[in-house]
Amino acid sequence: METIVLPKGKDKSIQMDKFIEQIQEIQTLVVKPMSARGWGYFLEGKKVITKAEIDIVEKLINDCRKDGLLPIDFTAEEEGRQFSGIEIPTIKMGDHETPIQYMRSYLQSVLRCENWYIPDWWNGEKYYIQMIVEKIDLKYLFEDVCKEYHIPIATAKGWSSIRQRGEYARRFQEAEVNDLQCVLLYCGDHDPDGLRISSFLMSNLEDIENIVWSDGVTGYDPSNLIIDRFGLNYDFITQNNLVWIDNLITGSGKNLASPSHKNNRMPYMQEYLSRYGERKVEANAILANRDTGIQLCRNAIEKYLGNDALSRFHQKRKEIQNEVREFRTKTHLDESIQTALSIIDDELGE
Repeated sequence: METIVLPKGKDKSIQMDKFIEQIQEIQTLVVKPMSARGWGYFLEGKKVITKAEIDIVEKLINDCRKDGLLPIDFTAEEEGRQFSGIEIPTIKMGDHETPIQYMRSYLQSVLRCENWYIPDWWNGEKYYIQMIVEKIDLKYLFEDVCKEYHIPIATAKGWSSIRQRGEYARRFQEAEVNDLQCVLLYCGDHDPDGLRISSFLMSNLEDIENIVWSDGVTGYDPSNLIIDRFGLNYDFITQNNLVWIDNLITGSGKNLASPSHKNNRMPYMQEYLSRYGERKVEANAILANRDTGIQLCRNAIEKYLGNDALSRFHQKRKEIQNEVREFRTKTHLDESIQTALSIIDDELGE
């Protein structure tokens, strides 16, 4: 493998073309996709860059993805450390002790398949909503409500997750093509940066407007997007007696309230300190009153969809069920399936 020339200096643009060509060629030899940082370690392991250049490669690849010079899905999405490839024998998952019993369950499921068909929930709606939360605890708390309203929800993985931004931006783009008003709901900490999250989210979406996907789809212009930070807000905190943390120490261990912090004298920091003091409320505090937290989520959704949204979605499901059931009745398919089930039951002695 030839040495990778990292773009720099006056010939950077020419070298960039060469860099992109080299890694795209190498990608054809790679079995599994890699993260941007994984590319750095991979190339260092092949001795085509030095250890000191790993960070440079990571930034170069991410910049290329943001600028549309590489597909945004050129890299694998950053994931947790959970295991993959785990297979659980069917016999351990329920009552299907044999392959024939398993076949019977699938055949029987045909009689209920209309319950699993997914309608276009947003057809005829005014808004299309997605939700981002700051903490995994909020995702677990809200996801059942979001499932009721068919709303995608994710934990923000930090502003470096280009892929995550690209994926929910693509869904917004598809929704806007169908004349839907797009809404991004956000819930996070009550702290100086958390209260500015709307501008952060917008700027981070603007940062990837020039991306391109492998299938040719281009980036999303978020200028018409509504970004609604629905919590945690001061009134909600006081009404529900949520716990304040008496410091403004960031995840990196730095104290925003310290005059030595570079952001301390900024207007947004001084305004926060004058209104709330040197304290914050972490989003996890909402777990102290789960029902109230769930209602907070539901209210944020129904602000746009209305309190009759579930009835509308239920009607869409009912129309699918009626169509399939009428077809089975007309074709006598139910009778044929029941006959097949009887044959299997006779063979199994049930």
